[in-house]
Amino acid sequence: MPDPAESPDGRPQPAADGRTVGELIAEHAPATGSTVAAFFDVDNTIIRGASAFHLGVGLYRRGFFRTTDIVRFGFHQAHYLMFGENKAQIAEVRDRALSIMQGRSVAEVLTVAEDVYDEVLALRIFPGTQRLLEQHLRAGHQVWLVTATPTEIGDLIARRLGATGALGTIAEHTDGFYTGRLVGDMMHGQAKAQGVRALAEKQGLDLSQSFAYGDSANDVPLLSEVGFPCAINPDARLRRHAAEVGWPMREFRNRRARTRRGVDAATAAGSIWALALVARAVQRRLRTRWGR
Repeated sequence: MPDPAESPDGRPQPAADGRTVGELIAEHAPATGSTVAAFFDVDNTIIRGASAFHLGVGLYRRGFFRTTDIVRFGFHQAHYLMFGENKAQIAEVRDRALSIMQGRSVAEVLTVAEDVYDEVLALRIFPGTQRLLEQHLRAGHQVWLVTATPTEIGDLIARRLGATGALGTIAEHTDGFYTGRLVGDMMHGQAKAQGVRALAEKQGLDLSQSFAYGDSANDVPLLSEVGFPCAINPDARLRRHAAEVGWPMREFRNRRARTRRGVDAATAAGSIWALALVARAVQRRLRTRWGR
């Protein structure tokens, strides 16, 4: 099996000290108990695209959202696939989703999330990232997902991949029903770093010996918390930052040696898929409204 830390042309891509990520993982296997952890962002690091969007589609199909909502979420997903994270768009989608979920049952959402994982998310996992995650588990490391996506999705993905757990955005609920408010901050940017520091203190983790993986410049605070950061499928800003500070980078979306056109085609295909799904939803609504 190839080293999951290999570069796009198949050669191991070393860290600043010349060791590959795979070698670093093996060297940090604990003798007893684990004080080493690996922290993984989810969207575009483990799963292609925005996982919350796919949950939104599943909820829409079960009557949670209006067509206008899924159109808004669809354009956000297309923009995300093409250009990466945008903090203002994330906040807009978050606020709208929270208002829609107010009064809804947590149990019902969890059931939908299970279906969405089986039908969509499991098929969108980057094999290279999954191998990397599994290598950490074999080394005896704790593995945590750290994501802005709802904690229900983060916990589900962590459980299905065999990870230790997840830190995600927590939607408040009372008596099993969502209130439409958040508990604490959205798990994004600096909040990821704060969450990891709190977890490390609680679990007795040594962050200087731990690993972190992310795809966006918004993950820099998370990546900066550990001794061994790595950019996976980096956006342009993270790619520049990683090159400047000497962080290793991994590209699991496509073999760049096949030319940049292959990456652009894959990104465009993902965007077209999202927009096509939205268009079909609008067409169905119009046919229903006009009796056709």
